[in-house]
Amino acid sequence: MARTVDQRIAALKARRSGEDRVNLMAQDSAALAKYIEKIWKQEAWETKATSKPNTRYVLGAMQEVDADYTRISIETALRVAKQLGNRIERFTLEFHLQGSVPLNVHIRGVSDVDLLTLISSQFLSYDPSGPRGTSGAYYPTTLTSLQQLKDLRAQEESELESAFPAATVDKRGSKAIKISGGSLPRSIDVVPSHWYDSADYQRSGAFHDRGVIILDKKNNATMTNYPFKHIKEVSDRDLVAMGSLKKAIRLIKNIKADADQDIMLTSFDLAAIMFHADMAALRTGHSYELAVLAETQRHLDDLYHRPDYAKLLLVPDGTRFIFDSPAKWSSLLTLSCEVDRLLEAVANENSIGLPANNHSERRQLIRSVHL
Repeated sequence: MARTVDQRIAALKARRSGEDRVNLMAQDSAALAKYIEKIWKQEAWETKATSKPNTRYVLGAMQEVDADYTRISIETALRVAKQLGNRIERFTLEFHLQGSVPLNVHIRGVSDVDLLTLISSQFLSYDPSGPRGTSGAYYPTTLTSLQQLKDLRAQEESELESAFPAATVDKRGSKAIKISGGSLPRSIDVVPSHWYDSADYQRSGAFHDRGVIILDKKNNATMTNYPFKHIKEVSDRDLVAMGSLKKAIRLIKNIKADADQDIMLTSFDLAAIMFHADMAALRTGHSYELAVLAETQRHLDDLYHRPDYAKLLLVPDGTRFIFDSPAKWSSLLTLSCEVDRLLEAVANENSIGLPANNHSERRQLIRSVHL
């Protein structure tokens, strides 16, 4: 049975307040007290469009998570980092966050946090064709990324259990060690990694151009990612859109979470999809928030009806195509249909005269709605 809009609003509120993961806060009295204090307070979006539940859902789905919740997420990751930094003896580590939390597109009050634990100076990889690589600025070694990261992971698994004896340390993940519970009010994904000096980084020296190599434990292999380029590219484009790109990303992440069918698109994929939307149209959302929904619906519909174009779109860091599997392409249709239905419901709630008859009319209608 399809979820009603009231059920979706309830699920949205539970995600944002942390009610869906309150068990993670149960042993942290300060976090639990903050949760109890906040759960009874209405957020600003809940006081708008009180007779228009679909409109209210859209408004809530676009908003940032409460800053206190985000602060606790970051502080918890830094607490784990401090313990590892003090306990790992073989490697000197540095720590950075990746993913939705540092990008500020997370949709849960109690959100998992990705913590990169990077070998700082003893070991890195580099592109030999870059300017520093060709000039002999690096010192080659017989050590391998795979073995260094396997050794680091083994040490981190052991030290996390020692540092947080009441917590659960889940070692089954291929790319991350998940630690949760005990005194930790958030679940932290610890990602053993080291730096990769790409040719772009060798030329620019810019932090966002530096790559990261992580361990894929299940496949006994390594992978190269550019998490800081992703964050920078999306954030820079969000500035052009005056904050509405990140609103659109949060919107479709919440729609995915509440959808009646599985949508096989990751948070990274969803950010990449909206990265290619019309920023001028999204920018209208700075004054008329429902314009974000209008452009999101237009963009997803356009992508699905132009497969030759859509299947050539790259993720923001340029490392791969967005729709790199049949399941992702099929999920675009599922997501687009979900947004179509939401647009229709919102347009009907805000139509003064006769309901709009097609998506173009509905988009036009809600682009100028004052709330």
